[in-house]
Amino acid sequence: MDNYKNNIDFSNKVIEMKNITKMFGNFTANDTISLTLHQGEIHALLGENGAGKSTLMNVLYGLYQPTHGEIYIKGEHIKENSPALAIAKGVGMVHQHFMLIPTFTVTENIILGMEPTFGLNQVDIKKAIKEVEEISEKYGLTVDPLAKIQDISVGMQQRVEILKALYRGAEILILDEPTAVLTPQEIKELIQIMKNLTSQGKSIILITHKLKEIKESADFCTVIRRGKQIDTVDVQKVTTDDLASMMVGREVNFVVEKGDTTVGDIVLKVKDLVAADNRGLRALNELSLEVRAGEILGIAGVDGNGQSELVEVLTGLRPVLSGDIELNSKSIRNKTPKEIMSLGISNIPEDRQRRGLVLDFTIAENLILQNFEKEPFSKKYILNKDSIKSFAKKLINKFDVRPTNEELQVKALSGGNQQKVIIAREVTNDPDLLIAAQPTRGLDVGAIEFVHKSLVEQRDKGKAVLLVSLELDEVISVSDRIAIIYEGRIVGIVDAKNADENKLGLMMAGGKLDDKI
Repeated sequence: MDNYKNNIDFSNKVIEMKNITKMFGNFTANDTISLTLHQGEIHALLGENGAGKSTLMNVLYGLYQPTHGEIYIKGEHIKENSPALAIAKGVGMVHQHFMLIPTFTVTENIILGMEPTFGLNQVDIKKAIKEVEEISEKYGLTVDPLAKIQDISVGMQQRVEILKALYRGAEILILDEPTAVLTPQEIKELIQIMKNLTSQGKSIILITHKLKEIKESADFCTVIRRGKQIDTVDVQKVTTDDLASMMVGREVNFVVEKGDTTVGDIVLKVKDLVAADNRGLRALNELSLEVRAGEILGIAGVDGNGQSELVEVLTGLRPVLSGDIELNSKSIRNKTPKEIMSLGISNIPEDRQRRGLVLDFTIAENLILQNFEKEPFSKKYILNKDSIKSFAKKLINKFDVRPTNEELQVKALSGGNQQKVIIAREVTNDPDLLIAAQPTRGLDVGAIEFVHKSLVEQRDKGKAVLLVSLELDEVISVSDRIAIIYEGRIVGIVDAKNADENKLGLMMAGGKLDDKI
């Protein structure tokens, strides 16, 4: 990592959080945590899912009031904080789940609430567009000011969120899990953007659990575990292993341990599949593949090449235009999601909040969503609450869901713990085929290790597993075979043991190989 500490003005403490404690009833989310941020510094806040990272930053941003402790912004003691006060003091926060209006343009989202006007309070859209172009050029955040949010990539939406904060005069940026939904290329671009910002005097707090990105971007890192501060370290003086151990309290195995497998019959057979995207354009272009019992088939590809549409077609959420899908030699083409689940397919969806959970339901209720009408959870459509509670407690313990209260609404959990609830439910349904779409997105290293073990465990039980991931490292390390998808087709299938990252990357970009991998 290049030495970016020459950007830091150590004499200028722009943020000081002293002994911050935040309690929700009897639950202590933050326990006497202290953090200092200097001008020009990128300071990572590292912790497991549910460790209290976002809570601490919500206290800094004024969304929560601390139970105990003191906050100083640019040397001023902030006694009663609020988002309006934080923004006025130059603090901007980009939340993990973007707060943009899809039907508005980039410019309309950036200026919302701070619109330049002329005449009788009319919005001066020409001036606004010029201002957006100037600020995007200044900070290297290229955007199309006239594009609608619903038509741009997730990476571009992230840029809009950052520009929105900068437009409001932010000098201190809080980025909450900013890379959770980005492609590898977009992550590289974001890291460069952060470095550009700090070189111009901005200061950044980066909430994350991705160790590689911390090493590539951050100057210092504060580690918290289960609400307690473990240490603050100089990133250049520690290894990723050191950070992982501090974060989870034990040594983490970064290598996916899996033995040889005995491959059985074909469980899923997809032949010449054609399907359209939301715009009516062909997203799957005569795609064919097979997944056998006792194997993990990974799908590798650049985002937007038909991965999402493939999963939606397989799970009954998108119609098949032509071609066929067979599960255990029986066609499931255009069957309903419920019929497909009953025939033996479980799905870990890529969008956990929209497709995987009912956010207003409890953890226990989400764990029985597909089986609530069956015994022992109900009899003659009357729910057996004791059985549901007992089942939920068992899964919460087995899959390490935090907090451990089964009556808590699932929307109160961190993103990673929401994902654990989905995985617990889907794996426990004992499927013939488990589809895992971006299963570790937004998870910390400890949880990732657990998810990978869960997938391998299903494979070792003789189940078929289809893994769809934008993380090429994950696809290579977890899969037995790798299918490369490009423009809605499978353009090659390779043995994971012989996979070469550079050759896979070439195929993912549409290139062809003279030699077999």
